[in-house]
Amino acid sequence: MKIYADYAATTPMSETAIKAMINIMQEVYGNPSSLHSIGQKAAEYLLQARIDVAEAIGADFKEIYFTSGGSEADNQALISAAYFGRLKGKNHIISTPIEHHAILHTLDKLKKEGFDVTLVDVESNGIVDAKKVEAAITDKTALVTVMFANNEIGTIQPIKEIAAICNERGIPFHTDAVQAVGHVPVNVKELGVDMLSLSSHKFKGPKGVGVLYANKKVPLTNVIEGGAQERGKRAGTENLAAIVGMAAALKEAVANVEETAKKTAQRRRQLIEGLSQIEHSALNGDAEQRLPGNVNFCFEGIEGESLLLLLDSKGIAASSGSACTSGSLDPSHVLLAIGRPHEVAHGSLRLTFNEEITEEEVEYLIQSTKDVVEYLRSISPVWDELQRGELEYVI
Repeated sequence: MKIYADYAATTPMSETAIKAMINIMQEVYGNPSSLHSIGQKAAEYLLQARIDVAEAIGADFKEIYFTSGGSEADNQALISAAYFGRLKGKNHIISTPIEHHAILHTLDKLKKEGFDVTLVDVESNGIVDAKKVEAAITDKTALVTVMFANNEIGTIQPIKEIAAICNERGIPFHTDAVQAVGHVPVNVKELGVDMLSLSSHKFKGPKGVGVLYANKKVPLTNVIEGGAQERGKRAGTENLAAIVGMAAALKEAVANVEETAKKTAQRRRQLIEGLSQIEHSALNGDAEQRLPGNVNFCFEGIEGESLLLLLDSKGIAASSGSACTSGSLDPSHVLLAIGRPHEVAHGSLRLTFNEEITEEEVEYLIQSTKDVVEYLRSISPVWDELQRGELEYVI
């Protein structure tokens, strides 16, 4: 049996997106900035894609800026709010320690430029307390940025509550919603967020294209200079085929998002129940307030890389955390932030999937993981020491 269980890293493209892209590549080859009829035909497709994306997340089409993906959108959002705040004498930014590195590394860059950054700790279930975010606000706070859903452990944050706090204080609020859009309902107006990042390849669109939603509260700062594309805020000839493919994939994903989320969550619960039967294992993140297709476990006494390789030999494509840091030997910063010790954080497994996964496939995931964990523990000197009582169990 072959199972792709790494949807959080990237998703296979939908037929709808592929067909939309092929049409553009074959028929609509003009530059949307050109004044002739061929260019204006391309401009029409670009506008329609912008409208479709806006409608999918409850925005106005003039608030949609196309980017190369979630990382660029995150960078532009943070830099824009920080620089705008500095003009008003504000140099403080609030976030959490479990953000994607596109956020954390940008915050490091801003710290080198003189900004103060407060990372509000999350609870052991991976969820930040909105009241703690509020308590961290000062009269110098220029921005609050909290991810919608975590890319490793899938926990969904109280975005609407945090946005309300920020709106009351007049502080711009950004959320990295790369993992959430297309998988759970997301409406920027209902949430009250000022900026939001999303990435096409997380909901069956093409790679290399994303969106920054930004209302008029925060003037955008350019991170790419050059032409006047994206209303002068993001230079470079638009990747029209990718943009149209993204819009088609997103439109399809949000059409039945509540129904598909409910179906996926049933399989998630089945998987959590099965993996919980493995002794000295622990679910990472809240059991219910998480993405419908995300399951993340730690297994004591084993190493994550070996677990992944042996699962791959059984036809299962999985991950131990963020694909962006899969080559790192360091344990997950997310797992450390929720209190997992280094030795346990090294033995994590992330299984991510969509509504198409079957009960039979979930049972195969459970049994295969049980078999691999049992085998790895049988050859692990650390597990042997734990069994003999020479070391204490952590989970």
